[in-house]
Amino acid sequence: MKFYNREQELELLARTRDIAFNNHSQMTALTGRRRIGKTRLILKSCEDTPTVYLFIRRSNEATLCSQFAETTSRSLNTYIPSEITSFVSLFEALMTVGRNLSFNLVIDEFQEFFYINSSVYSGIQDVWDRYKDTTHVNFIASGSVYTLMHKIFMEYKEPLYGRCDSVVRLKPFTTAVLKEILSDYRPNYKNDDLLALYTLTGGVPKYIELLLDKKCFTMPKMIDAVIQENSIFLEEGNVLLIQEFGKKYGNYYAILSAIASGRNTASEISESIGSVSIGGLLQRLEEDYEVIARKRPVLAKEATQSVRYEITDNFLRFWFRYIVKYQDFIQTGLFSKLAEIVKVDYPTYSGLILECYFREQLKEKQQYKAIGSWWETSKGKDIDQNEIDIVAISAESPKVFIAEVKRQRKNFKPELFQQKVEVIRTKLFFKEEIETACLTLEDM
Repeated sequence: MKFYNREQELELLARTRDIAFNNHSQMTALTGRRRIGKTRLILKSCEDTPTVYLFIRRSNEATLCSQFAETTSRSLNTYIPSEITSFVSLFEALMTVGRNLSFNLVIDEFQEFFYINSSVYSGIQDVWDRYKDTTHVNFIASGSVYTLMHKIFMEYKEPLYGRCDSVVRLKPFTTAVLKEILSDYRPNYKNDDLLALYTLTGGVPKYIELLLDKKCFTMPKMIDAVIQENSIFLEEGNVLLIQEFGKKYGNYYAILSAIASGRNTASEISESIGSVSIGGLLQRLEEDYEVIARKRPVLAKEATQSVRYEITDNFLRFWFRYIVKYQDFIQTGLFSKLAEIVKVDYPTYSGLILECYFREQLKEKQQYKAIGSWWETSKGKDIDQNEIDIVAISAESPKVFIAEVKRQRKNFKPELFQQKVEVIRTKLFFKEEIETACLTLEDM
């Protein structure tokens, strides 16, 4: 797949490189979930300039340094002794080279030093502080375990706190880029194909590439590709989350499975997983791991009890709803039967994801100061009513956009929707101009 988008990130990395090459060394931390395209972005930004690329895998430090010395010598046409056995010594040798040569130093999976030798970070800090003002190294540290990368660079007590000149958090492709990519591969695509691609990949570049390179342009073909023997998608959720959660992932998985199945309030989640106290677990999933988000009705106060949780990553939503739930089908090799279950359920499931798509599309327009849903809960009852799919409040004028989302327009009930609009107008928006719409597959 050709290189798409990332113009803003490339511009930032180019400016940073220019400062490093022409003035003094710069440090950039680049994070993002697995498969999001961090390495490809970095290497794209380093094209046609001297670059040392080092990938940190869990291995013996001395063995890594020997390999890295050879890589560095070849990449910069210089000599680095292969006898170096500590990474800090290697880093100092690289910074010394930076006195006379401008180059990019890329260290990928930088968080892995936690498992190899965590003292490396304080050693890098010492070398960096001594050399950065008299050298020309564009140092980019990349990592896919967000919690560890945040700890390394953002926590006050850590040695590299405050050393970064730039921090980049790489996100999935926008809906506009997703449309561009699918159009390049299949110019006559249908909107339901676009929704399937968004539903299964959430805009993650590698997932998109894996499906489209196999010519999976329609929902049935995409699902068959995801749910087949030896598909990387089957274990992808485990790899992605165990990296973050470590060995104590059981309760987190149970919470995410509950949310994926539609049990998305604190009481429902608690009931699903038994006697485990979930308050701290939900907080960590939301604030530390950023795997879930707390949803309140638009304009609701922080302390409201009307809270729902949702999984923020489309692929993980799908993975927990089908791959985890039907693990017995996978273990017994019933891939085609599981694929049929998903296809039958797809119209219902994708209708929920279509709401996410339109909310994301509205955010990309950068015209609204608040975008979300709205509902009210009957007093004394755990039943939501007058629910509205999308409420978007204009940032520049007293206008509100209110929409109901349906896969097909024939399922829209204008009279019922208008009743809900009048309720929210009376309660929240009696002074604003309200625009209403029914958004369907046709509007993607």
